[in-house]
Amino acid sequence: MKTTVTIIGLGLIGGSLAKSLHESGDNYIIGCDINSKTLEFAMMNEIIDESCSNVTEAAKKADIVILGTPITETIEFLNQLDKVTFEHNVIVTDVSSVKRTVIEKANALTNQHIQFVGGHPMAGSHKRGIKAAKGHLFENAIYVLSPAEHCPPTAVETLENLLAGTKSRIIKLRADEHDEMTGVISHFPHLIASALVRQAKKWEETYEFIPKLAAGGFRDVTRIASGNPELWQDIFYHNKQKMVGMIDDWTNEMTALKQMLQNDGKSELTAYLKQAKDFRDGLGTKEKGAFPAFYDLYVDIRDQTGAIASVANILAEEEISITNIRILEIREGITGVLRLSVSTKDEQLKSYQVLQQYGYDAMLEE
Repeated sequence: MKTTVTIIGLGLIGGSLAKSLHESGDNYIIGCDINSKTLEFAMMNEIIDESCSNVTEAAKKADIVILGTPITETIEFLNQLDKVTFEHNVIVTDVSSVKRTVIEKANALTNQHIQFVGGHPMAGSHKRGIKAAKGHLFENAIYVLSPAEHCPPTAVETLENLLAGTKSRIIKLRADEHDEMTGVISHFPHLIASALVRQAKKWEETYEFIPKLAAGGFRDVTRIASGNPELWQDIFYHNKQKMVGMIDDWTNEMTALKQMLQNDGKSELTAYLKQAKDFRDGLGTKEKGAFPAFYDLYVDIRDQTGAIASVANILAEEEISITNIRILEIREGITGVLRLSVSTKDEQLKSYQVLQQYGYDAMLEE
């Protein structure tokens, strides 16, 4: 018998989960969304088996309910589900990138049939909506689960079995652990990136040529500031306690750097920068708990049609799988730099040797 999964909110994440779970053939997917065109698209493209605009009706039919909505809406839907008269136990999960406020609401639910397991698939895209949904979006991505206070282990196990089809890497964290860690590596960097862009915008009033110079490193470090403002406001609001604490930490960090510069602390500054470099270079270069290893190399390419495809095809012929690819330091009309990530040290070295044979200027990241 197929598992009936109701997904409320068929945006990028909800739609991608629907697509992935539907492709397995083991699940019957009910899609629920306020946008009728979204539901039509999902049905037409066989992303879901059934569409529904009524949350209560869709939830009653489900074995598992996935709330693919922003944090504030997720909390509102939990209030709504709390009032539903279920005839059987229902596992409810979410995809919110902040867990504390969601888990607090889940812990306060009075509906004895709801078994809540907080969830956060750490994957995304610069695109939005059901049309951007990809069945492979979560492959090799970290998927955090944070069970509510009275959630039975069997519910967590059932949800893990369901998510196995996404090929994500499941880890379990307490809500506060999750929020602090994602605050450090995701939420706060977005805040800083936005502040850097705002600072550059202010300097544009003095130097109008700044936007033309803002390439390379500036683009790379501020890319995430292009995220959805409404979505990120919601994230910051629900993780505001962590954000305020990190702003205090950042202020202290900047004060220390300011003093090094004012006092001509060359050796201190060198040591500071080296420590930062060593930590950054070591991220992901070896297996650390649930996080996958990766090994990088950099390849100079000409800015011309098919340049990236040529590199990818060369490595594909050698059966080398690229786990991530990114363009860095683009100078329009001249050259660009590809940062390629592979899974093993051997693949890194082999890629370097093969590309050199084809005349590419490549560099290993040690």
